[in-house]
Amino acid sequence: MTPQPEIGLLADPNTFLLEVPHDQIAALRAESPVAWQPMAGEPGFWAVLTHADVVKVSRSPNLFSASEGGVVLENLDAASLEMMRMMLLAMDPPMHNEYRRPLSEPFKGKIIAGLEPRIAEISRELMADVAGRDSVEFVHELTSGLPTKVMGNLMGLPEADWDLLHSLAERQTSGSDPEIVGDEPDYSASIEMAMYAIEFAARRRSEPPREDLTTLILDGEFGGQPMSDVDFGSFFVQIVTAGNDTTKSMLSSGLWALLQHPEQLQELRDDASLIPGAVEEILRWANPLHYFRRTASEDTELSGVQISAGDKVVMYYTSANRDEAVFDEPNSFNIHRNPNPHLSFGIGEHFCLGVHLARLEGRVFFTELLRSFARIELAGDPVRVRSNLNNSFKRLPVRLLDYRAS
Repeated sequence: MTPQPEIGLLADPNTFLLEVPHDQIAALRAESPVAWQPMAGEPGFWAVLTHADVVKVSRSPNLFSASEGGVVLENLDAASLEMMRMMLLAMDPPMHNEYRRPLSEPFKGKIIAGLEPRIAEISRELMADVAGRDSVEFVHELTSGLPTKVMGNLMGLPEADWDLLHSLAERQTSGSDPEIVGDEPDYSASIEMAMYAIEFAARRRSEPPREDLTTLILDGEFGGQPMSDVDFGSFFVQIVTAGNDTTKSMLSSGLWALLQHPEQLQELRDDASLIPGAVEEILRWANPLHYFRRTASEDTELSGVQISAGDKVVMYYTSANRDEAVFDEPNSFNIHRNPNPHLSFGIGEHFCLGVHLARLEGRVFFTELLRSFARIELAGDPVRVRSNLNNSFKRLPVRLLDYRAS
């Protein structure tokens, strides 16, 4: 038998297949806050495991570059890396600031708050669609519909294309799961989505402007000039993928967490004002993404570990969000946790642009879910996505009982 190449705990997608091994990660964090993790077939990486060090790396975007090697563990081919560099999440200053600034206004809290009635309406429609079924696959038959419809409305996308774009988003973040992408890792979904976006941009430029995010981007200036259709393609991939897949993960993981803690679920039924705090705890306890990568731009040191220029440096939110130095009883799910300085939205330069939208979707969705169904039960075993990046379920069978129309 040919010996298998060594692969680190955190690099291996199988590590997270059944559950997140929080005890092993905590032991690794205690042993070495910045731990070397080998990879098969390419250079390994430094796993940054403490809350303080993740903050430090996040707040040093010139020392720890998002652009140099991209933001995923695996080294990308030249074309894929070049496309990733046109996404906000993989831009370094000053380019990041120049591209983010024009988008800041529509994502401000007051603007996003105006979407609440529409998000509530979409949520109620989704609940009504599944009411009365014997069982519901919560991930795809319920949660995925909300961010798909919200992003479709925000971007002004043809409704006939929403399901396609959701599927492409899922394939991007689940590229190591053979059930989703086949037997070989598939990284073509981002190219397909970018090609869709390029054609979409060309078509929209020939039409009258609309009041949506697409018009804002196509009419705006980024770095002193309009965005080309090709650049729009890369930009579009990040916005639509982040808007779709991470929100779906938050909502489905959130229900799983609440079903594991029925007394806290009942508290939310009794007092809806507790739901915003519950959303924050869901984000800490089951962060949608395990990590983002950086690349050291020069020799440096982190928690006593010498890091060389060119090394991969990977910020593990899954570890930082359960750091005992910051969180009391970090493995306990507690909707009353306050303060709750989780890092699931990042911090510093790349703090999530869609933070207000994600929080609003979470609050409204769970409010409508608990209002619509008096009882929710598991109907089978949940199944996790095989991924070292995406911390989510691909199936969560539930029974939604005693429907009450709003």
